[in-house]
Amino acid sequence: MSLSKEHLIIFDTTLRDGEQSPGAAMTRDEKLRIAKALERLHVDVIEAGFPAASNGDFSAVQAIAAAVKDSRICALARARDADIRRAGDAIAGAAAGRIHTFIATSPVHMQAKLRMSPDEVLERAVAAVKLARQYCDDVEFSPEDAGRSEEDFLCRVIEAVIDAGARTINIPDTVGYNLPDRFGQLIANLRARVPNADQAIFSVHCHNDLGLAVANSLSAVQHGARQVECTINGLGERAGNAALEEIVMAVRTRTDAFACDTRIDISQIVPTSKLVSTITGFPVQPNKAVVGANAFAHESGIHQDGVLKHRETYEIMRAEDVGWAANRMTLGKLSGRAAMRARLGALGIHLEGEALNVVFARFKDLADRKAEIFDEDLQALVNEDMQEEQAERYRLGYLRVCSEMGTHPEARVEVLVEGVAKTASAVGGGPVDAAFKAIEAVVASGAQLLLYSVNAITTGTDAQGEVTVRLQQNGRIVNGLGADTDIVLASAKAYLSALNRLQQPQERRHPQI
Repeated sequence: MSLSKEHLIIFDTTLRDGEQSPGAAMTRDEKLRIAKALERLHVDVIEAGFPAASNGDFSAVQAIAAAVKDSRICALARARDADIRRAGDAIAGAAAGRIHTFIATSPVHMQAKLRMSPDEVLERAVAAVKLARQYCDDVEFSPEDAGRSEEDFLCRVIEAVIDAGARTINIPDTVGYNLPDRFGQLIANLRARVPNADQAIFSVHCHNDLGLAVANSLSAVQHGARQVECTINGLGERAGNAALEEIVMAVRTRTDAFACDTRIDISQIVPTSKLVSTITGFPVQPNKAVVGANAFAHESGIHQDGVLKHRETYEIMRAEDVGWAANRMTLGKLSGRAAMRARLGALGIHLEGEALNVVFARFKDLADRKAEIFDEDLQALVNEDMQEEQAERYRLGYLRVCSEMGTHPEARVEVLVEGVAKTASAVGGGPVDAAFKAIEAVVASGAQLLLYSVNAITTGTDAQGEVTVRLQQNGRIVNGLGADTDIVLASAKAYLSALNRLQQPQERRHPQI
């Protein structure tokens, strides 16, 4: 970051708002892996979760607070005493902690959801901030649905909570309703009208319902906001949040338009993006800015000729700067345990004992089927192992699929149900359909298949296929992941992974209900 530039704080909420994407719920260990990746990325603030939502969320925030030292750890809390105390307890072990409390301020939210008068909302907001200050000096306040709130009332609330001790004021566009010019002007107006505005950092948290989350956030930055709340890959509720990678690279690339910069290590952007995609089961679309597979691809002959002559004719960023092909060291069947462990360590994954032995055995098996093992392959192997450790009610024994032109594919499967082998056969419209029907004949879950997605982890015809399966059962939605060089086998693994996740207790509830 240039010494002449102001610091733009990057507040990452992948582990909190990002987890509200349907099926994106993460385990404590998965959250820890992502938190450590965010720390390597040099994220300023990590919103680790909503401790009052469940014991699992509390445990995850507490674990992240203990493990992460170079980023501030934030916990979300409604403007309720019990929430704030729970948040304070969760971040007690953090090297640097923050409590982020919120209450809605728009007329529709106050009347229809809270059933509170504006004066009652104001009083609750102030009390919440004062209580949070008893746990830590760094308190953030958000007037939920600020984008549809009355500006005069926003000014009253913001002035009062700053007086009460809030040092970050976050203005959320909760439903993605705003337009860039108007949202930027709102930030400018609030900073000009609130008498004590100079005592707090103004922040924004924009949703992408109209595809404007990044544009609204950048407009706010140009009008004085110095913190942006965002997520890796734009993950988040409904259409998602502002994408961290797009915010960071826009500010870094357009130095002429922004008087600030971040401290993000941009070489970690692509590795972190891939890790989040692997763990959540949300693949990155190929044409996604910065982190999509096609982000730096040139198909047009005119473009190719221009780039070959001078890169900047058609590229405004360097692919290697953001982590594409930053490491081309590959492993193969002749690589040993030490080489694999060293590469895992470079990826921030540290395994010992039996866990290392299991992953190494899978690594050797994959190396017999695939010429080169890339970082993405290793991450998929580790993630598959972690999923099996968490829930092992169902495990694939064997799978045989017969498919030939002119006939209906047939699958025969053996599933170990709590260690007991059960077999079934089924015919389907395709080999994957047949495999899923055979599995269902064993487990009889009755779950509805919402999504089936295949994504190549690396290049080449021998690449592992990573399959995402999203299931719904009794209103609960989960994602399952599976990876293998055999797509049908990867699909069966993903289906069983989702079924295993359905067996885990559902504790977490939506933090705004």
